[in-house]
Amino acid sequence: MHAMVMERAGERLKLERIAIPIPGSGELLLKVQACGICRTDLHVVDGELTAPKLPLVPGHQIIGLVQECGQGVIGFQDGDLVGVPWLGGTCGECEYCVSDRENLCNRAIFTGYQRNGGFAEYCTADARFCFSIPEDYLPTQAAPLLCAGLIGYRSLRMAGKGKRLGIYGFGAAAHIVTQVAVWQEREVYAYTREEDTTGQEFARSMGACWAGSALEPPPVELDAAIIFAPAGELVPLALQAVGKGGVVVCGGIYMSNIPSFPYELLWGERSIISVTNLTRRDGEEFLELAPRIPIRTEVQVFPLDQANEALDALRSGWITGAAVLVPDTADV
Repeated sequence: MHAMVMERAGERLKLERIAIPIPGSGELLLKVQACGICRTDLHVVDGELTAPKLPLVPGHQIIGLVQECGQGVIGFQDGDLVGVPWLGGTCGECEYCVSDRENLCNRAIFTGYQRNGGFAEYCTADARFCFSIPEDYLPTQAAPLLCAGLIGYRSLRMAGKGKRLGIYGFGAAAHIVTQVAVWQEREVYAYTREEDTTGQEFARSMGACWAGSALEPPPVELDAAIIFAPAGELVPLALQAVGKGGVVVCGGIYMSNIPSFPYELLWGERSIISVTNLTRRDGEEFLELAPRIPIRTEVQVFPLDQANEALDALRSGWITGAAVLVPDTADV
């Protein structure tokens, strides 16, 4: 099969021919139909996440058709359309796993990081951590739901039930979570880079009631804020924007250093919290909810062999919505 392979951090991915993987016990062999590109993939490829297996096939927002079920697989059969998220496996026995916090497992395995992912024509996945995909979605539309959607959904839950929500960084996750928040009858205030008028217009088209520069004060006092941009300097700005009792949620797996700030920004029972990975319950709840809203994903599709160009576009902020890779062999 063809796959885009990372040999060393900081280098371009290489298009290579490698063996089609064989599913082990409890695993599925999937023919990849689409694989979303996430900012986490950038952090892996650029070396900001420092423990990948090498060589590595990245990609963790995978939509695939089941080609073969390994021994002991329950709940899936050949031909099923399934999704594979970032969380690819856990130990199942630590204090976090047994207390419904498997997202915090210290022995977790991550797709496209410690096991090969979906920048390829085929991949394998632990069936216990795969999801059935709603019939309402094409593979390219569904792919961003597997991380941008799931992390956005978990971030929104962590933000509480306040009506006025600020979102910093309007990319793949933000454009999905905005639709959920608007469906919940919240007001969304979207923040982008000062010059990104295209992103601001996109935010308004997704339902944001206001969009502007991250350097601007909000037109109203916020109840909560979610930061998707990996920029630590946004944390003090978000704290300034939320009222007493407000929460600032850091929704990324990586963020630059947070600068020091006066205690008065935190005082008033404001809080800062990070979102770490996802649980299977998050996935089940969100994928049941998505077609009811219904969530519409905006995608820019790239062929598999243009993965580097897609990563460059995401790194430079040129993607509106989400980028998705499609192998030539996909049944779409």
